[in-house]
Amino acid sequence: MFVGHTAVALAAKSKAKDVSLGWLLAAALLLDLLWPNFLLLGIERVSIKPGATAFTALVFDSYPWSHSLLMACVWGLGAAGIARWRGRSAGIAFLIAAVVVSHWVLDFASHAPDMPLWPGDSPKLGLGLWNSISATLIVEGLIYLVGIAIYVRCTRAIDRIGSTGLWAFLIVSALMWASGPWSALPPSPRALAWFAQGSWLLILWAWWVDRHRAMRT
Repeated sequence: MFVGHTAVALAAKSKAKDVSLGWLLAAALLLDLLWPNFLLLGIERVSIKPGATAFTALVFDSYPWSHSLLMACVWGLGAAGIARWRGRSAGIAFLIAAVVVSHWVLDFASHAPDMPLWPGDSPKLGLGLWNSISATLIVEGLIYLVGIAIYVRCTRAIDRIGSTGLWAFLIVSALMWASGPWSALPPSPRALAWFAQGSWLLILWAWWVDRHRAMRT
């Protein structure tokens, strides 16, 4: 659920006024930022099988260290610890931890039953929203629109970058997500892992745009 995670970061800005959108997006995408590195190291596995679900051809064979519920909580606590170390309040640290864990919740809604609860012999859960392209576009699209509305309502552009840059970021993110079912498949899991590292560019983009916006009074 790509733009769904972005929506969580956008919405969280209303409660974390002094935290950059870039950091909030990194928290929302943290599990997906860890995942390609674990793939490259051979710790986790993914297969590319056309028709696996209507929305994606990816089969997540094993990803307990990045995407199990238990590890999502661990990564969330780690992110909260970094926030506290950087001088953020306990409330902001808790919010960042919740943003990290929200990734598992949204993936649980969209994935086939492949979301583990813990590393090892764990049940695998998933509501399978990805089995329907139209349902995915409607449900995740609505979540995205709500996140955008909250962010735009609580911030304002202070220059052209804060306005044009924001909408360019939102539109590009939406196009990348919505075109997924019709995009060319990666040639290999390793190529997919390297491509997934591009998420860092979106985080930098969000950080840059947010520097050109201010909280509304």
